Formats: sequence, C-alpha cells, structure tokens
Amino acid sequence: MNIQILLQASLNLSDLHPQEIIKNALYWIDGLGTIGAIAFIGIYIIATIAFLPGSILTLGSGVVFGVAWGSVYVFIGATLGATAAFLVGRYLARNWVAKKIADNNKFVAIDKAVSKKGLKIVLLTRLSPIFPFNLLNYALGITGVAFKDYFLGSVGMIPGTIMYVYLGSLAGNIALIGTEAQPTNQTLTWVIKIVGFIATLVVTVYITSVAKKALDEEVL
Repeated sequence: MNIQILLQASLNLSDLHPQEIIKNALYWIDGLGTIGAIAFIGIYIIATIAFLPGSILTLGSGVVFGVAWGSVYVFIGATLGATAAFLVGRYLARNWVAKKIADNNKFVAIDKAVSKKGLKIVLLTRLSPIFPFNLLNYALGITGVAFKDYFLGSVGMIPGTIMYVYLGSLAGNIALIGTEAQPTNQTLTWVIKIVGFIATLVVTVYITSVAKKALDEEVL
C-alpha cells in the first residue's frame, strides 16, 4: 500500500465522528498518570498526520494537564506532527498533495512567496485561521521553503496554542469540550477572533505582494 492510499484512508477516517474518537483518547490519557504526557504527544502527532481535528486535543489538554503543561505538550506534539507531515509531503506524497491543493489560490500564492520570505510566510500562516493546519503542513512540503524556516516557523503556533488550551481548561470536564455547554471566556474569545482577523489581513496582503514580486522577477 503506497503513501497516497494511506493518506486518503486518513482523510476518510476524519469523517467518522473524529470528536468522539479524540475525546475517548483524552479519557484514556487522563487515566495514565505520569506517562499520559507521552501518550498525548504521540496521539497529537498521529492526529496531525491523519487529518484529525487537533482543536479538540488542544482544548482537552487544558482539562487534563492545565494551561502551562498543556500548552507545552500541545506545542511539542503539533510541531513534531507538522514536521512529519511536511517531510511526507516533500519526499513521499508530492503528487497526492499537489492534486489536493491544485485549485486553491491561497496555496498557489504561498508557493510563489515562500521561497523568497520562507520564515515570515510560515509564521504568518501559522497565525492566520484561513489556512487549515493539517493541510498546510503537507502543502508547505511541496513548496520551496527551507526545512529550517519551516521548523522555526512553528513558533507562530504558540499564541493560539496558549489561548485555546486556556479556553479548554475552563471546561473542567472532557465531556464538555467542543460543546455549547463548554464555559468560555468571552473577552479571550473575541481577542482570538480579532487577532485571527488581523493576521489574515496581514498574511493575505503580504503573501500577495511577495508572490507578485517573485512572479514579476520570473517574467523579467
């Protein structure tokens, strides 16, 4: 079985009540004690590669581990998972990834811009909610971004990670994660939305500008 078939199977798996799968995993992790952190990081890596929603894991980490350690474990798991997906996209599944993003104009712009300003582009895309995290990891693998810039750009995930882990910690119960009954901090929720909106504007303008410059240079 080749890597493209495995990835397609992962996408199909993501349609089978992924929230319940992840919540069950969180219950299991919560009962593991001291080794729960290792299990959590491992599951986060797998979820990232398999296109499962990391948001539930991120929120759940706030319940299981608290804000400080939850943020650390999420960042480690997300960074390692994103790195693995990047390497798969670059070396094992280039054709499959290329087909998935062929009609996505946002990724076309990133492809043209990222070779010029790799680290800045990765940082901005990590801050903006318009780029789906799991697909972005694979998509960047087939661009010209240097691995070092991609890896260092992971720090762009830190602000959002801390905010979502904190919001998850307010639930106090895994069963409430991702439901309407989950307690929220309205001020922080609006901060997340505003930051995401500003980041989206910045990344759109910046990427478009860099991509246009790169294209002009190629034409000339």
